[in-house]
Amino acid sequence: MNFKNHRFSRAARFGGAALAGLGVAAIAAPAWAATDVETAFIFNTLSFLMHGFLVMWMAAGFAMLEAGLVRTKNTSMQCLKNIAIYSVAGILYYLIGYNLMYMDVSGFIGSISIWSAADPSITADGFVGEEAGYAAGSDWFFQMVFVAATASIVSGTVAERVKLWPFLIFTVVLTGVIYPIQGAWSWGGGWLSEAGFSDFAGSSIVHSVGGWAALAGAIVIGARKGKFVDGKVNPIPGANLPLATLGTFILWMGWFGFNGGSQLAMGTAADIRDISSIYINTNLAAAGGVVAAIILTQVMYKKIDLTMALNGALAGLVSITAEPLAPSPGLAIIIGAIGGVIVVFAVPLLDKLKIDDVVGAVSVHLFAGIWGTLAVPLSNSDASFGPQIMGIVAIGVYTFVASLIIWTILKFTIGVRANEEDEYEGLDKAELGLEAYPEFGAGSQRM
Repeated sequence: MNFKNHRFSRAARFGGAALAGLGVAAIAAPAWAATDVETAFIFNTLSFLMHGFLVMWMAAGFAMLEAGLVRTKNTSMQCLKNIAIYSVAGILYYLIGYNLMYMDVSGFIGSISIWSAADPSITADGFVGEEAGYAAGSDWFFQMVFVAATASIVSGTVAERVKLWPFLIFTVVLTGVIYPIQGAWSWGGGWLSEAGFSDFAGSSIVHSVGGWAALAGAIVIGARKGKFVDGKVNPIPGANLPLATLGTFILWMGWFGFNGGSQLAMGTAADIRDISSIYINTNLAAAGGVVAAIILTQVMYKKIDLTMALNGALAGLVSITAEPLAPSPGLAIIIGAIGGVIVVFAVPLLDKLKIDDVVGAVSVHLFAGIWGTLAVPLSNSDASFGPQIMGIVAIGVYTFVASLIIWTILKFTIGVRANEEDEYEGLDKAELGLEAYPEFGAGSQRM
């Protein structure tokens, strides 16, 4: 049994001794009653499944956020990419990804084989496990929705100019190979785990990986036509900010599953207490990111930028993801607020570097992900800055170089960018042959 972050093995047990203290031991259990171990198994499995479908809901959040931050002529394309990402990620994580990340990891890589749903804890005679754990299938499902979130990060950055099929080919490589290999280094018990690297729910392992892959794509594909003209930045506003706001709230909600489920257990009173603390810190960090972004944009620009507030929330969430349990609520607010500040400065920095990130995903998931990973030792005494920095660098170099290679190969073989006419017309019509808002047409949205 693989235990991501190895937290489950350290969880306190709430078993017979505790029941005896409550005066319950004298009551004989009926023959059909589950054992303490089996009960813990059931609740641990239930935690993975419930938190997993919350993380799955983040796919809808990414779709709505991106659909709101692109122009109307590219809205359907973003929706299609996001439902395709979720589907491709699931299949690839079954075919190769999960075992590559978790099965028989020897330092750097796991097994190249198809995942099997067989669970030795459950037989025709019932539960036979000797220690509390969880159903293998529930773990697979929980890990699968994480890799889908990673690929969704890339979609927003390269929106409005990347062609569909090259993007999906990159998604196959990212979800099937790139993500699982670096995940094996830490969550799979590989060399980074042995070195003391700590990333509770994936500020680096999930979010910075998506950010590095997105940055490589943005560099290879280039900026949208009209984004940078005569050395100046030409803002291209999204078409539906209410939709983007809805997407942000959906992501915020899904994050409770993202971080809460990473406790990896719900079989004891201590686990439930810790999940409660994780929820609180996750929520407060997001709130800190929003407030920081609102105040800073007011000070810097004399007006509050809604998109910065939305990305401030997401940056706060990314920042707390590496360690959502150990911080006090006050520290969680500060960690999230610093994430919000990072986004306000990172978005214009990328513009100055002529890197076109449509939704601000690199600023949110990469820069705030690095900060969140560095912040772990501030509250977790088991972590130290050396291994954290080593993990950030190793994951970053590997993911960026691998992604850059794949994007470059695609560019010089089948091509990754829509031609100028298709970009002008909109990818909805050019690639899908339809429009998200046919009543309005794309004419007013053309650049």
